[in-house]
Amino acid sequence: MAEFKTDIEIARAANKKPIQDIGAKLGIPSEHLLPYGHDKAKVSADFIKSLRDRPEGKLVLVTAINPTPAGEGKTTTTVGLGDGLNRIGKKAAICIREASLGPNFGMKGGAAGGGHAQVVPMEDMNLHFTGDFHAITSAHNLLSAMIDNHIYWGNELGIDERRVTWRRVMDMNDRALRDIVVSLGGVANGFPRQTGFDITVASEVMAILCLAKDLDDLQKRLGDIVVAYRRDKSPVYCRDIKADGAMTVLLKDAMQPNLVQTLENNPAFVHGGPFANIAHGCNSVIATTTALKLADYVVTEAGFGADLGAEKFFDIKCRKAGLKPAAAVIVATVRAMKMNGGVKKEDLGSENVEAVKKGCPNLGRHIANTKGFGVPVVVAINHFVSDTEAEIQAVKDYVAEQGAEAIVCRHWADGSAGIEDLARKVVEMAESDASNFSPLYPDDMPLFQKIETIAKRIYHADEVIADKSVRAQLRQWEEAGYGHLPVCMAKTQYSFSTDPNLRGAPTGHSVPVREVRLSAGAGFIVAICGEIMTMPGLPRKPSAEVIGLNDEGNVEGLF
Repeated sequence: MAEFKTDIEIARAANKKPIQDIGAKLGIPSEHLLPYGHDKAKVSADFIKSLRDRPEGKLVLVTAINPTPAGEGKTTTTVGLGDGLNRIGKKAAICIREASLGPNFGMKGGAAGGGHAQVVPMEDMNLHFTGDFHAITSAHNLLSAMIDNHIYWGNELGIDERRVTWRRVMDMNDRALRDIVVSLGGVANGFPRQTGFDITVASEVMAILCLAKDLDDLQKRLGDIVVAYRRDKSPVYCRDIKADGAMTVLLKDAMQPNLVQTLENNPAFVHGGPFANIAHGCNSVIATTTALKLADYVVTEAGFGADLGAEKFFDIKCRKAGLKPAAAVIVATVRAMKMNGGVKKEDLGSENVEAVKKGCPNLGRHIANTKGFGVPVVVAINHFVSDTEAEIQAVKDYVAEQGAEAIVCRHWADGSAGIEDLARKVVEMAESDASNFSPLYPDDMPLFQKIETIAKRIYHADEVIADKSVRAQLRQWEEAGYGHLPVCMAKTQYSFSTDPNLRGAPTGHSVPVREVRLSAGAGFIVAICGEIMTMPGLPRKPSAEVIGLNDEGNVEGLF
């Protein structure tokens, strides 16, 4: 049997090309690449500006079923499909998100794909990369510091210290920082108040960077952030604190998309990284639109299952950026179907066709939901060696009953050679111009009704439960002119419901909305549902325990 190699060993053995060669594949002149070492570079804002009048290629979304501990391989399939499209002669680029340090050192691991379908340099991408997340963290916390400083020096704006809504962030899972008191220690340290930290990928600054068209748009959106309220409940904006200019300076380089390569030396844009369970879960608009001007096909992903990632991709990113996806791929595995069918993780190696059939309704609902946006759908069965022919056939038969096709993909083991069938199907769907994309709800629908529409049509809930204070807050925002904004649902990724243990395709459940937050700069309302946290904690045995340097000075333990 062939020797098993870990993702990081495969990535380290990659035959990488200089980043200028990768840029040349897309027609980016080397003087417009700002190199970070030999294998990664930022694409200059001037070059991006020069592309405005070019036609755009076809946009393909890769999404998935609800994640399970069995693993689904959404990023792996995104990378594999990009390589597969290039293999069959199409000019294709990949657009994925940057990885957050929190989950890298926590439970989830990295976000660069896996096996022979990865983006490299894998270690850099999963660690500091080009410093974008550090810039976002710094810009966010600069604003936090300036708010408290303004209050300390006389509070000219009349901020009600009980109503400062802007928290602090860091790119690490640290439950101890969820709720804290600042400014203890006497007069010299300011006025004590309760606040807390979110993880950087939940920051509104992250969302703004990922939705802004250029630096001017970035600064305007930063200025629009509502940071606090006065005693008469009138809003105080970031621009009132005069922080928007300095924040833009900190984000100047971070706004430029990062170009790297796949193991097969195909171009990949890796830029931005809002979480999909607590933020909008898509890579940056500027990276996606730049790629669409340079390639005939752009393959991008949206975080977690289609109930979160795809819904936000369609209802927030595509709506805001005027994007029209040509096709959607839903990633599933036989193993995950078995888990949804009630099989324990340790028993996944044994054939169980009945459990596969029992677990398929989770996939079926994602197919129906995605089709509901008017986008043609194909299912990618990410192949594992333990899958049997009978199990694979059960998934294929079920998907056929849903009016779609399921294609077995072996890109993890075989790279682009293992995903040609899917690549051809995606081209066929995209070239047929069958996409009739439209968002789930219109801009002018009342905010609470938008939340209900997502809960009922996507999650198949019976009702949304919200306190009077939540409903009153939404009405206030509507009166203040924010009623047209889309809604970003912060919800567990593991289930259609708000109960992470409820697998399959549950019906008859309720969606409790415990809090709503206004992201006026990003341009959406966040509805926080159930027990979801905007600052995760580390698991009992975090990945950080096994990450380190080996005798050769190479990173070990990242995955």
